Formats: sequence, C-alpha cells, structure tokens
Amino acid sequence: MPVQGRTRPLRADARRNREQVLDAALRAFSAGGPGVPLEAVAKDAGVGIGTLYRHFPTREALVEAVYRAELGRLCDAAPALLGRLPPDGAVRAWMDAFLDYTCAKRGMADALRAVIASGGDPFAHSRERMIAAVTSLLAAGAAAGTVRADVGPVDVLTGLAGVTLAAGEPAQRAQAGRLLDLFMDGLRPRPATPPRAAEPSGAAQPPRAAG
Repeated sequence: MPVQGRTRPLRADARRNREQVLDAALRAFSAGGPGVPLEAVAKDAGVGIGTLYRHFPTREALVEAVYRAELGRLCDAAPALLGRLPPDGAVRAWMDAFLDYTCAKRGMADALRAVIASGGDPFAHSRERMIAAVTSLLAAGAAAGTVRADVGPVDVLTGLAGVTLAAGEPAQRAQAGRLLDLFMDGLRPRPATPPRAAEPSGAAQPPRAAG
C-alpha cells in the first residue's frame, strides 16, 4: 500500500526546468513587476507554459517560490563560504551575497506585495533562517579569533540593513562595498590596550599653578 503524503523527488530534467523557470521569473518580476505574462517567463526559461504551471500552479506560487529560492541561496552560502574561505573572509563574502539578495528582493517588491495581498506569507521563517546562517559565520570567526565574540547575528543583520538602505541600488555597488569593508573592520577584534606603566616613586611632580 503506498504511503500517503510522500513527495517524489524531481527527476534531474524536471529539477533543471524548475530552476530555469525560477531564474527567468526573477529577471521578469524584477524588470516588469507582478503583471509580467507567464508565457514570457516560460519562453525565457526555455520551457512550455504547461511545464511552468506543473511546477507553479498560480502566479502567486511562482513569486513566493522565487523569493524562497533567493533566500535559500543566501542562507546556503554560509556553510559553502566557510568551506573555502577563512571565517572572516566568509563573513565578508556573505555580506556581498546579502546585498545581492536585497537587490533581488527590492526588484520584486511589487510582486511580493501582490502575494501578501492575496493572503500569502513569503517571509515566513526568513528571519530565523538568516539568523541561523549569520550565527554559524560569527561562531566560526570567534573561534578563529578573527571576529569579535561580543557581536550577535541581529547586530550584523541590522547593520547590513542600514548599508542597503543607504547604498542598495545597483549603481551604488562600489559605495556599498566600501561601507561593508568599514562594517567588517568593526567586527574584527580590537587589539589589547597595553597596561599603563606605573610612574616611579619619587618622580618629580608638576609645579602647581599659582593661586
């Protein structure tokens, strides 16, 4: 007797088609807003409209899937970066990935608002996933001694949000990079301040000012 509710994994070609649709939809919604014809998305993805609807039965389902895919790429980048870079380098590289994510999210703002208006919640669990990703990066940096141990994930996400508000447009990418470098410098441990040498006993005291 078959087990109810078990989802069969996608075949390699079906998975590839799904990813191509998501990439094409991201470009389309970012450039043209939520009203882009889905036929145009399917054509850009190189699939038929029937294939698109098999994966995403509604426009809202497609928009939400695009957003969740971008979120997944951002969060999955944390362990991948830690696997090939020193921890502080991984933190800085993840900041660039966060900037890419917010640019995509900003481009899809109208499409995401349409999903929310229809009762969807594309942002469910997104904060928890990002906090988990940043926590892993900070823990690795603190263990290596290259990131301050007193910094929390919410501190980092709040700072990154400030950078994207100040310089989040594509034309401001160079400025955003400089701001992220400054932010990263603030996350590095401060050098220990050497103790002040005690004055030798009997040292001459400065003369008092005349009353």
